[in-house]
Amino acid sequence: MSAEITTFESTPIAATAEQMDAVTFNEDGLVPAIVQEEHTGRVLMMAWMNADSLRETMATGRTWFWSRSRKEYWCKGETSGDRQYIREAYYDCDGDTLLFVVEQEGNGACHTGEYSCFYRSFGPQKDVGVGVGSV
Repeated sequence: MSAEITTFESTPIAATAEQMDAVTFNEDGLVPAIVQEEHTGRVLMMAWMNADSLRETMATGRTWFWSRSRKEYWCKGETSGDRQYIREAYYDCDGDTLLFVVEQEGNGACHTGEYSCFYRSFGPQKDVGVGVGSV
């Protein structure tokens, strides 16, 4: 019995100029981008995008972000191999938050090694993460 290898393909998103213009960036030129896993609905991460990283994300079908601490662009998974392939992209009613539905490759989205960045919960419940168990 051989192991099945999954290959992911990038799918660029054909956003219109009107849709791109509807995105509202904050005073630092950034907009929060939430990343959600396609098949589970699990929230994987939140990162910041500026206009250039948003355009690159739409053009390549991969998630590109702006690092506030490093002051540079980064494509999720280029170092770790844990790439994200966009399947759907949305902007909210105010245009000030983005949502990307992705296929997650590799070991997950969090730089800590957890699958989701949202693995810690408030209160007495065990840390299991958003989209796990009854959520």
